[in-house]
Amino acid sequence: MRGRDLRLAPLALAVWCVALLCVLFPAVAWGCAAACGLGAVGVLASVVHRRNRQGKSGARGGLVVVVLAAMAAAAVSVGFAVPEREAAKGWDARVVEVTAEATSSASIGRDGRLWFEAVTSTLGPPGRAVAFAAPVRLGVVPAEGFDLGATVRVVGESSATDAVERSALVVFASDAEVISPAPGVFGAAATIKSVFVERSLRLPEPGNGLLPGLAVGDTRAVTAELNDDMRTSGLSHLTAVSGANCAIVVGAIFWLTALCGGGRRLRVVLSLVGLAGFVVLVTPEPSVIRAGVMAAVGMLSVLSGKPSAGAGMLSLCATIILVADPWLAATPGFALSVVASGALILLAPPLARGLARGMPRPVTLAVAVPLSAQLACGPIIALFAEQQSLVGIAANLIAGPAAPVATVIGLLACLAAPLPVLADLLTASAWLPAAWIATTATTTAQLPGAQVLVPPGLGSALVVAVVSAAIAIVLMRAPAYQPGSRVERAAAWGRRGAAVIVVVVLSLAGSRALLDGPLATATTPDAWAVAACDVGQGDAVLVRSATQVALIDTGPEPQPLASCLRSLGVERIDLLVLTHFDLDHVGGAEAVRGRVDVVMHGPIAEDADRRLLDDLVDGGARVHAASEGQQGMLGEAAWRVLWPLRQSAAFPDGNDASVVMEFDGGEVPRSIYLGDLSAVPQRMLQRTARMMPYAVVKVAHHGSADQDPGLYEAMRPRVALFSVGADNDYGHPRSETLDLLAATGAHVLRTDDRGRILLGLRDGELQVWTEKPAG
Repeated sequence: MRGRDLRLAPLALAVWCVALLCVLFPAVAWGCAAACGLGAVGVLASVVHRRNRQGKSGARGGLVVVVLAAMAAAAVSVGFAVPEREAAKGWDARVVEVTAEATSSASIGRDGRLWFEAVTSTLGPPGRAVAFAAPVRLGVVPAEGFDLGATVRVVGESSATDAVERSALVVFASDAEVISPAPGVFGAAATIKSVFVERSLRLPEPGNGLLPGLAVGDTRAVTAELNDDMRTSGLSHLTAVSGANCAIVVGAIFWLTALCGGGRRLRVVLSLVGLAGFVVLVTPEPSVIRAGVMAAVGMLSVLSGKPSAGAGMLSLCATIILVADPWLAATPGFALSVVASGALILLAPPLARGLARGMPRPVTLAVAVPLSAQLACGPIIALFAEQQSLVGIAANLIAGPAAPVATVIGLLACLAAPLPVLADLLTASAWLPAAWIATTATTTAQLPGAQVLVPPGLGSALVVAVVSAAIAIVLMRAPAYQPGSRVERAAAWGRRGAAVIVVVVLSLAGSRALLDGPLATATTPDAWAVAACDVGQGDAVLVRSATQVALIDTGPEPQPLASCLRSLGVERIDLLVLTHFDLDHVGGAEAVRGRVDVVMHGPIAEDADRRLLDDLVDGGARVHAASEGQQGMLGEAAWRVLWPLRQSAAFPDGNDASVVMEFDGGEVPRSIYLGDLSAVPQRMLQRTARMMPYAVVKVAHHGSADQDPGLYEAMRPRVALFSVGADNDYGHPRSETLDLLAATGAHVLRTDDRGRILLGLRDGELQVWTEKPAG
């Protein structure tokens, strides 16, 4: 890649930086616009002056003018958008009525709501809404009709977002209706997709719910379990419309046109027309249009044999998109789209040539496209995600060839809806590769060590970048250099170094797989009675007596909990306590579904809470609401519920109604688990329950500042457990809470610092084992 091929890259990078700065600090937007505008005028005047006096073209100066002008345009976009966003945030924490037009497709969130983006036409108190335009995100009870282009009316509680969010408000709707359905082509596309989803769901698992996501980007039928498996296996980019899906459509049309004898110009035109139709069908929301534009530029540059043009066009497209919507500069999705498209241009062709050494040439591009995106996007994902897939490369190599088949045939099945017999035949044909992908995701996600927890940030991103580069170097075909030259020797040593890195990574992954699999329990002390799992920012604590196990909360996601249970050799949960229904306490419940005997839970506040309990019941569990005074036995240990009070409405559902449990006896140290109680209910708990000294206290609410010193002084804990995520956004545990526990003489143990924490009794003495040393 020659230097001139990337001369527009500084343009995109500069605009990106200015857009991000102005989005993070909106007050500087107009100042940036003025500074960049004046700079552009000054450079332009200098270029004109030099041309008049010296006769030089000033091409480099002209590029600087373009860069400064584009930076000014991005800042101006932010400046004009800020007033309406600030006005919308004035409705924070109020019940509002909103009339809006949906601007994105809808998807099911982890809270069970149907979420979509919209632009308001009216906003205000219920019954008194006035004309108002602002970007919002709406969450409604799942129902039909909430499609792109539909006009909806919702009533619910609003919440202001951070400055970097594209939506100014989030509205949790308690009442919602579709005023007018999606019009014209949008309505027709929604109907076609609904028919296709219904036809797909008549097929057996696995793959029936995944097929609509592969073909037309409708992920509402993808189960939460499969979605987690796709994420763990590094295949999540296939479950929705991304650059990979768009690239597959472009490549298929390009190849079919060539097969029919069409020239290169006709191939390009038909590919673009087909991609435009695909975008309309799957919902032309901003993210899909962005993915389509990026993929079209990348794929057509590769197929036409002009990657240099593709690099420049990609930079230009990214610049235009950022000027039109500067808030994309702060979204990981936009960064992933740009990087994945760049990988299609720069990395996919040499990868395909290298892979051709071991597989048929027609298959190499189908594998190289998702593989290059996986390698390039890994470092970006490591910046903000706590999990990294160790099986992503292998899973993409296995599932990659099936993705274009499922996408193309599924798309044809969708378009063949007026011919039911043909549509059924094509849907059944597309089901087979979809089932292959689903099976690959499920199988690889369940492998020991399939995913590793890493602290998100620049350090992890650098490590992932080095590993990804090493894998790419090993897989690519080596360029031809003059034998014996210095460049040839340096390249050979570079390839050897990359191979060593790959071997080391594979060895470490294999060791991790053994430690998380066959040897998991061999590295864990046998005498543990209390285990605080390291599940990030959330709670998941196990209590064991004799052969029975209780689990108090499940953490925010299934995978970390499943890894902890596997390492401890826990197969069955005799008692599951869900202290309350916040995501960081119940989000990992899927990891124990079908493995629970009895569930005790806090107050139910929403339909999503009831659905979670129903899922556990379907898995064979018996469910009971917890309240003060309930007691029982876990093996040889006695347990007792201390909170919430019976028939008390003093505290709302949620944190202050958390179930508080104590355990004692049966080789279990006397321990108490305080959920997310704040200071006020803590004081009432101290008055209603006899607070004797406890050996172990699970500190309330991850160590927030809202604690009652009197409660902890009465409990006088020997060990204070903090279940908390590394570098979390809440600042937990707070320094004042750490000082409070230190003042009681407690030994502080934190999962963000020590990893998994195990405690037990030996000869009456409390023993502690931690996964990592302090520090």
